[in-house]
This record gives sequence, C-alpha cells and structure tokens, in this order.
Amino acid sequence: MDEDDEINYRYDTQLLIEGKGLNEDNVREYFEKHFDGDCLIAVGDEELIKIHFHTNEPWKVLEYCASLGEIYDIVVEDMVRQAAGLQG
Repeated sequence: MDEDDEINYRYDTQLLIEGKGLNEDNVREYFEKHFDGDCLIAVGDEELIKIHFHTNEPWKVLEYCASLGEIYDIVVEDMVRQAAGLQG
C-alpha cells in the first residue's frame, strides 16, 4: 500500500436489515448524522434494507441496525489487512 492509498475508515461493514416499516432515507440520514465514515449505501424497501458503509466503529453500526429489525448476512472486513495482502 502506498502513502497515496491511505485508508481513512478501516472496516467495510455490510449487512441486511429485515423488519417492518423500514425507511432507507431515515436510515441514511441517521448514518450521516451519527456515524463517522464514507461510502454509504442504504437501499431497500419497508421490509429489507441493504447497508454498505466504511467506518472505524462497525459495532456502532451493528447496534443501530439491530435496533431496527433482524440483522443478518453481516460482513465486517478489515481493509487495512486486505490492502497489505492479508486475510480480511
């Protein structure tokens, strides 16, 4: 990894939220106001939302998402390790 390839947010956090009355705009707005990170994707409908987010505090993301419904297909990858050619 070169100096130019600095990773500001270490963890690529992805998951699905299953619930009732979900709103992707509300979820996106909450992320933007409460979490430090980038590359946010929050897409879905009232019953299922897919989250993709780069952050240094994935446990906060998981805690919030779990408050909205059931979370599953959870993947948290360490992008610093990946950039160094190690298992993520």
